[in-house]
Amino acid sequence: MEITFESVSKQYKKKYALKNFTATLSEGVYGLLGENGAGKTTLINIFVGILRGDSGTIRVEGRDVKTLGKAFLSQIGYMPQYPIFYRDFTVKDFLLYMCALKDIPTHEAEARVSELLATVNLTDARSKKIGALSGGMRQRVGIVQAMLSDPKILILDEPTAGLDPSERIRFRNLISRFAQGRTILLATHIVSDVECIAREILLLKQGTLLMQGTPAALERNIAGKVWNITAGAEDAALLTDMYCVSNMKQEDGRFTLRMVEDGCPFKTAQPVQPNLEDVFLYYCRGERHGTPDTV
Repeated sequence: MEITFESVSKQYKKKYALKNFTATLSEGVYGLLGENGAGKTTLINIFVGILRGDSGTIRVEGRDVKTLGKAFLSQIGYMPQYPIFYRDFTVKDFLLYMCALKDIPTHEAEARVSELLATVNLTDARSKKIGALSGGMRQRVGIVQAMLSDPKILILDEPTAGLDPSERIRFRNLISRFAQGRTILLATHIVSDVECIAREILLLKQGTLLMQGTPAALERNIAGKVWNITAGAEDAALLTDMYCVSNMKQEDGRFTLRMVEDGCPFKTAQPVQPNLEDVFLYYCRGERHGTPDTV
């Protein structure tokens, strides 16, 4: 299924939340990556019909979504950034209720709920109240409700917020399992959420799409701009204030710093292979403050 965004914009007073967003998605996982406030949720809300864009068009298989109505919405599974659950419902009752809202026939609903609970490893929790679940378990319930109608398009807004590392990994693996045969748009500011599973990354900053491409292609864009340098404690502290330092590791009283800079910052700096986090920092970082004379 091909989804095309054509110059989609949303403005509040004189500030753009989204400006001329243009992109094409097909089957697979797409990471919508940007800082908080970059416009990710605005784009999603326009796509699913919660917000009306000021201008631009969204097409699915060449047809304007505004003309598709309920038929289009039935193809979307949506998990918002802050999903609302009925805490006194059991997991099974909540999901059966969601099936009813999605017009899933009663005779199909039980089987669908059981199948998806097994997929996300929540079968044993089906009789527990949602209010008694951990954050990670509630997020899994959230993705089950999004998948109930077997949608062709799955939209996930900051789905791993608040999860511990093991639950984040579990969630990423679930997304990969659900990716076959559908388009998944995963909005996040956490690079690791999409680094390994996304077919392409859409890098968004202040409402503007900076670039779209595979993680490898984006990393090639900053080849020769990532460096390792070793320094003492005093110089390391100075460098973190003056340069874009993505990582700092201490060993034997010395610090190894990973820097993202256009040119070689010092003669002793060694170029290293960029990763997606380096790309994110390079394009989304703030202003640097200056350059020290020595290290």
